[in-house]
Amino acid sequence: QVQLVESGGGLVQAGGSLRLSCAASGRTFSNYVMGWFRQAPGKEREFVAAISRGGWSTYYAESVKGRFTVSRDSAENTGFLQMNSLKPEDTAVYYCAAGSGYRSAERYDYWGQGTQVTVSS
Repeated sequence: QVQLVESGGGLVQAGGSLRLSCAASGRTFSNYVMGWFRQAPGKEREFVAAISRGGWSTYYAESVKGRFTVSRDSAENTGFLQMNSLKPEDTAVYYCAAGSGYRSAERYDYWGQGTQVTVSS
């Protein structure tokens, strides 16, 4: 089992930045791909970003490419999502996940409880 806890969400004005953290406990976090997903009200959960087990490869949704950066610190069992140039359409609950999935939510085995990000215009 892997337990994931997100933090760092909040309210920010458009153009601002937030850094989300995902603290992992339980099984070795570095054994898993780490992904970030988000779900806005009335919409389906969507892929945001993912990082490989060793941290060498990263993947992004087109809507966040160039603005968001995913990273991980395996020694600290923590993952991060740096979000810059935020837009109102980035407003959602953000979830971190651990598994083998990259872009596919179905291939993630463990999920955090989510953290709310609200971007005001």
